[in-house]
Amino acid sequence: MSEQSSNGQAIEVAAADSELYQPSPEAVANAVAPNYLQLRGEALADIEAYWDARAREMIDWFEPYEKVLDDSGAPFYKWFVGGKTNIAYNALDRHVNSWRRHKLALIFEGEEGDKQNYSYYQLWQEVNKFANVLKGKGVGKGDTVTIYMGRTPELMIAMLAVTKIGAVHSVVYGGFSEQALASRIDDAQSRVLITSDGAWLRGKTVNLKDISDEAVKRSSIVDTVIVYQRTMQDVQMTPGRDHWWHEEMALPIASPICEPEPMDAEDPLFILYTSGTTGRPKGVLHTCGGYQVYTATTLKYVFDLKEDDLWWCAADPGWITGHSYIVYAPLILGSTGFMYEGAPDYPHPNRYWKLVEDYGITILYTAPTAIRGLMRFGDAWAEQHDLSSLRLLGSVGEPINPEAWRWYHRVIGRENCPIMDTWWQTETGGFMITPTPVVALKPGSATLPFTGIEADVVREDGSTCEPNEDGYLVVKRPWPGMARTVWGDPDRYVEQYWSEFAQQGWYFTGDSARRDDDGYFWIIGRMDDVIKVSGYRLGTAEIESALVSHPDVAEAACVGIPHELRGNVIHAFCILNDGVSGSSDLVDALKLHVRHEVGPIAVPSELSIVDGLPKTRSGKIMRRLLKAQVQGLPIGDVSTLAD
Repeated sequence: MSEQSSNGQAIEVAAADSELYQPSPEAVANAVAPNYLQLRGEALADIEAYWDARAREMIDWFEPYEKVLDDSGAPFYKWFVGGKTNIAYNALDRHVNSWRRHKLALIFEGEEGDKQNYSYYQLWQEVNKFANVLKGKGVGKGDTVTIYMGRTPELMIAMLAVTKIGAVHSVVYGGFSEQALASRIDDAQSRVLITSDGAWLRGKTVNLKDISDEAVKRSSIVDTVIVYQRTMQDVQMTPGRDHWWHEEMALPIASPICEPEPMDAEDPLFILYTSGTTGRPKGVLHTCGGYQVYTATTLKYVFDLKEDDLWWCAADPGWITGHSYIVYAPLILGSTGFMYEGAPDYPHPNRYWKLVEDYGITILYTAPTAIRGLMRFGDAWAEQHDLSSLRLLGSVGEPINPEAWRWYHRVIGRENCPIMDTWWQTETGGFMITPTPVVALKPGSATLPFTGIEADVVREDGSTCEPNEDGYLVVKRPWPGMARTVWGDPDRYVEQYWSEFAQQGWYFTGDSARRDDDGYFWIIGRMDDVIKVSGYRLGTAEIESALVSHPDVAEAACVGIPHELRGNVIHAFCILNDGVSGSSDLVDALKLHVRHEVGPIAVPSELSIVDGLPKTRSGKIMRRLLKAQVQGLPIGDVSTLAD
């Protein structure tokens, strides 16, 4: 059966996989790419010609590239070979030299209500000044700089300053502990750390400088720490090593003029650590040319970005979503972005909706976790606000369940805003499977691969799955935004992403998926031991390592259990050392230990003390059995169990 929404949009009402929301004729006519569906076919017919056109359209080159794609060293692909560019130049300098010079680049509101606006010219000056500060500290092309800050404009300024002088940034999310920060500093070999005294969260401060100090104690590499003063709390400053941001920016060396460093398209741009199935987090490396082209293209086409839009990506810059869609792509496109420091429900559950109303946000891109969290407070908090400025909504981080999708569409979008449900990864650099405003939508489906992306759902032998059959999600051809390697470990890159279907030369995403009868993709979840909690990827090995590092724990295993609000929560199982008795106090102590070693997002919601763990004869823990037991599901085949 079908019905009409309030804007005349045709809706086919049935099961989620056949419930279809057609784009309005007006949305199609006014889209940046009204011929998008046709363009998808043309792009796959000649991907090099397609990406060549996008590279010329999206960014400026200091020197032209000689070849679009070099696949001779696959899977170590190279894009735009020989081209010279700089991402900070494309994000700022070229706009400063145009009519956008005084256009707003960023609007910021802090959790406590403080506000700050930056025009492209003002942001360019701040970036140049901080770039010169970094130069004064000896940072040059190819050096790595670790950034550990709260969600403020200074984080964006630091990232852009690092890339402007040709250095490589490694941003570590401000929720990680000193041990997690130290391990990432060591792996990246960062001599310089940029941090803040603290960050605001739910009316309290997160003591980032204290955590940074502990991390630096664990590392022998860092000799310079630059501290931005955000919360004005008392912190310990080590003479000769620690420097206040505001004092450095007031020095003569902090000139507002800084020429961008010409970078080869394949030079390193940034490292971003993402959890894997082994204990050590992976430093995913993105490079200067292809990443720019891909992120700018995906944002422009998927979110239909126009000059008068006010774009709000409500993520944290410490994750790939923030890198691509808070910092880089919006600025490359010359748009105006909005940044909010705090939590979506602080001090009340209407904070997001008040911000949309106050600023006239036109596009909101946030995570299903936030949507579900706000949805549980009911409709009234949103309905008291004028949300008519919104024209598009987006979802990122994990598959959005159909119920949350419908609420988002009905209550927040007032049935007028298509939802861009995007599937992608740290490793992909940008959206991979996604609709655009001209694509019919199904609640819970990421719809179709983006232009130039050939994705498939296959069986273990590589054959394509039938419609509605679960299988491995693979990408069959390279794309410009793809990660180039794992920092310092190319063998791990091949093993992690290219070994599963090495014979075919396909990229294995690590996710399972299915396609319905219309060819729409439905992402099911991870096929490895990575748990997504509130949209954040956490490796079971990293959490288990933290638990085992406690003197009372002999062995540990963690599984992700589906959760209505957070997507998944962590359930940990621990075997204690001989002579140690389990107790509620010990459970609390172990959770606190994980918080200290990894961070608050990694703390198990449940922790069970057990006498044994199900293992294969080769010693691998069968986590699926633990997960089935917790959920009360059939345990299936146990023929490979040792006991």
